[in-house]
Amino acid sequence: MDPFIVCENLVKIYQVADMEVVALQGLDLTVHSGELLAIVGASGSGKSTLLNILGGLDRPSAGRVSVNGRDLLKLSDSDLDKYRRMEVGFVWQQTGRNLIPYLTARENVELPMTVAGMNFRDKRAWSQELLEKVDLWGHRNHRLAQLSGGQQQRVAIALALANKPRLLLGDEPTGEVDNTTAQDILALIRSLSEGYGLTTIIVTHDPQIARVANRVLTIRDGRTSSEAVRRVAEVEAALVKSAAGQIDQEQEGTSEIILDEYIVVDAAGRLQIPLELRQESGIGQRVTLESTPEGVLIRPVAGRKDGPASVAGVVQNQATHAAPEAKTHGWHRWLRRMRK
Repeated sequence: MDPFIVCENLVKIYQVADMEVVALQGLDLTVHSGELLAIVGASGSGKSTLLNILGGLDRPSAGRVSVNGRDLLKLSDSDLDKYRRMEVGFVWQQTGRNLIPYLTARENVELPMTVAGMNFRDKRAWSQELLEKVDLWGHRNHRLAQLSGGQQQRVAIALALANKPRLLLGDEPTGEVDNTTAQDILALIRSLSEGYGLTTIIVTHDPQIARVANRVLTIRDGRTSSEAVRRVAEVEAALVKSAAGQIDQEQEGTSEIILDEYIVVDAAGRLQIPLELRQESGIGQRVTLESTPEGVLIRPVAGRKDGPASVAGVVQNQATHAAPEAKTHGWHRWLRRMRK
């Protein structure tokens, strides 16, 4: 099956006064249909720029971006508007960007359907289904001032699905709610994504995203840097002994969420070695490469100030060969193994 989203050597340059700001620097990305992808990274790394391009809100300066077999760079302005309106759903961090305050929850959800020309009966049935899915059917006649922040964001999610999009994009959808509500919203997004067969991309700083996303992709300096792939492992049932040493009961097996972290190699063969590894290995601006039975040996250049020759780091030939329990760096480290 062909990927749902393909970005190749994506570049975006903004003109700010007399300066050019490079937001994306040859970014490569592949997302498969039905996948829930989270994108993390520092402010200014290019996360939101990528989301805007995928959503048809902006055009790249160079490169290729294809969504569901459609080359977005070749679309006319009117076709891009239609793509954005009919095939993409957006959930923004700010409630004011998602919803109209003087409309009720149901009126907000039905507004895109009205614009799209959906008939009254279908519109009523679909809005009811969506509001029931987000557990707000009982609040359908409430205006925003009568809803909590979490409830407003649930309405925004229902609104994003109003025109039955194939692609759901979220820009910090949990940024203005508490941790408990954020966890509920992320679980809801995953449930709806699976239920309606959506391809979902969420830009976030929320570490809880690792519990629901299939992959967590890190963007650094406008390029994909690393990714953590989520898998669920079953833990064997354990026998529980009583104080007398007798087997009292059998504890049920549980599931663990495990994140296997990899460094991304782009189409040009570039990879970003994390700062911690470079410091530990004494790697500076230049290295030598050596093929070994284990993979590729990256060694600091001998005799240079940018790193001693005696220290080296090993990178496996392919990301799939990396050991699941290998040492990780960055914000993924404490997320490596979690209990559901």
